[in-house]
This record gives sequence, structure tokens and C-alpha cells, in this order.
Amino acid sequence: MSSHKKIVVSKNGPYLVSGSTPMVVETIGVDRHGLSTQWVEGEKFPEAETFALCRCGGSQNKPFCDGHHAKNGFDGTETASEQPVLEQAELMEGPVMNLADAEVLCAYARFCDPNGRIWNQVEKTDNPKVKEHFIKQAGDCPAGRLIAIDRSTGKAVEPKLPQSIGLVEDPANGCSGPLWVRGGIEMTGADGKAYEVRNRMTLCRCGRSENKPFCNGAHASDPKFKDGRV
Repeated sequence: MSSHKKIVVSKNGPYLVSGSTPMVVETIGVDRHGLSTQWVEGEKFPEAETFALCRCGGSQNKPFCDGHHAKNGFDGTETASEQPVLEQAELMEGPVMNLADAEVLCAYARFCDPNGRIWNQVEKTDNPKVKEHFIKQAGDCPAGRLIAIDRSTGKAVEPKLPQSIGLVEDPANGCSGPLWVRGGIEMTGADGKAYEVRNRMTLCRCGRSENKPFCNGAHASDPKFKDGRV
């Protein structure tokens, strides 16, 4: 089996995954206040060399494609910016850590909210405890919208993630979330152009994002997207 993991966005069709990429259910865990605090790993899917994942939201065999996109007239036109994420992001500077925030990529996982919200922590990152929370919360953001940057080196502080796909479930919000692509898997658009390789990114699977192929949180708006696991 090939070890070269890759995702190809097909024209108005599914994500074509190759390279025996592992896939597992990842549930957003919350505390007693309902704030997102941890990822809870669940069901692991059987390994396959290649598979196709639904991105129109209509498959009766989610997360896999069953050809429904050909029946519902799915328009999967890719509209996301081709700029590197750091060029799209707004930079907030702190005494020890900076925060890059590419809001357009928000997947509504809400790990930014605990501890007084991550944006309010930036100016307090010279406090070791605040810095610890700050780095964790930025790293838990599945979309890579939030990036913690070490001010002294200018380098991003990224979590170590295996090359894999997480199937996001959000029971606290009553919906199913995006595909969480992790560990720097290559992705190519329908036109053959390569996207920036990133440690964290989320791909739309409800079919409603206005920033395709990336998630923009549309799954959390009414009617909420559900894949039968929530």
C-alpha cells in the first residue's frame, strides 16, 4: 500500500483520498459550562488504500460518497483564497506570543472560548499559565484559523498531529462538523492546483460552505447538518 497521503477535490464531486489515510471520529468535548475543552477520539474506520468522501452533504452513506452529488445538482466550485494562511490572517501581538487569526477559516469548534477567550489572552502571554492555555487553545482549533506564534523566533507553535482525517462531531451544538485534515496531507483542487500544505485544516462536508473546499461553519446554522452520529 502507498504511504503517500493525498486528497484530490473532484469537480462537483467527492474528496478522493489516497495513501491509506487513517480516519477516525473526533468529538468536541465540553466542560460543565458547555465550553469546548478537549477532543474525544472515537470510532476508527477500516483502513483502505483509496476512498471517496462526500462533500455535497447528501450521501446516504456518510461520510462516504454514494454518488448523490450527481442527483442533487451539487455546485462544488472552489472559492477559497489561494493565499497562504498567514497572509490571510490578522496578527495580534503580545509580549511573548503572537496570534495569527484567519477568520474566514472558522469551523465553529469554539476552542477559542475558554479562559476568557483566546484574543484576550494575547497581551497576557508573559504569564506562564496563560501562555499554556493560549498555545493549547490555538492548537486545538481544527481549521488552523488560530495560530500561536512564538514572538522571539517568529515560528508557529503547532501540535504534533498524525497524517489522518478526523470526522468531527459536535453533540453539544447538535450537529456534525467538517473533515479535520491533520499532519500536512497534500491537497489538490479540481483544476490540478495544489493547496498550501498545512498541519490543520477543515474541509466542508455539508455542501453549504461559501469558502469551498474549506469549512466556514455553515454546518452549525439552521438546518444543522447531521450525519446520523449526533
